Amino acid sequence: MNESVCIGQVNDFPLQLGKKVEAGGHMLAVFKLSDGTFRAVANSCPAKQGPLSAGMVSGHHLFCPLHDEKINLDTGSVEAPDTGQVKTFEVLVNEEHVFVVI
Repeated sequence: MNESVCIGQVNDFPLQLGKKVEAGGHMLAVFKLSDGTFRAVANSCPAKQGPLSAGMVSGHHLFCPLHDEKINLDTGSVEAPDTGQVKTFEVLVNEEHVFVVI
């Protein structure tokens, strides 16, 4: 059963910077992209368990702060230099609040 958990207000999330959030027992990295959309992924890179919330965002890609793995924020796919998958979470936004589906 999926549950929507409120993780904050829209204004709590700066553009293109990650924010570490706990929701439903999961540690997440949440990003507000330059186009105003939100993405949420597990806050751990698959190779070295680095904190993805500290990574750099470019477009719809995230770069791991430990070794620059390129991760697609839409799919969770690790695209370079390694392979792998990061769990993604659906994000819902109403007028003021941001929710993640757990």
